[in-house]
Amino acid sequence: MSGLILKLGPKERVLINGAVIENGDRRSRLAIVTPNANILRLRDAIHPEEVNTPVRRVCYIAQLVLSGDADKDEARLQLLRGIEQLSQALNDPDSHKQLSLATQAVIDGQYYQALKALRSLLPREGRLLAAHPH
Repeated sequence: MSGLILKLGPKERVLINGAVIENGDRRSRLAIVTPNANILRLRDAIHPEEVNTPVRRVCYIAQLVLSGDADKDEARLQLLRGIEQLSQALNDPDSHKQLSLATQAVIDGQYYQALKALRSLLPREGRLLAAHPH
C-alpha cells in the first residue's frame, strides 16, 4: 500500500479534502490511502497577509488548490507560469532541481508535492531578499 503518511503532533490540525481534522493529545500517524486527496498541514499554511514575496505567492496558489479554494485548471496555469518566473530569478542548481520537481508535480496533479518542493525555496528566498533589500 502506498500513499502519504502524516505524522501529527498533539493537537496538530490538518485539512483533508476540505475538512479540518485535529489530532488528540498524543502523537499519531495517519495513512492517507485515497489517491489525490487534498491535504494541507495548517501549521504550514501561508496566510493571505503573508503572501508578500514571489515564492510565497506561488506557494499560496498551490495551497489554495489543496484547500479547495481554487480551480485546479486555472491554478495549474498560474503555478506553471509562476514556477517559470522563479526559475529565471533563482538560477542555482538546487533551486532549479526543486523547481523541476514542482513543475512535474503540477503536471501530474500532485499539488501537495508541488507545495513541498516550492516551500523548500523559502529559506533561500529569505536570504536573497535580506542580502538585497529595496
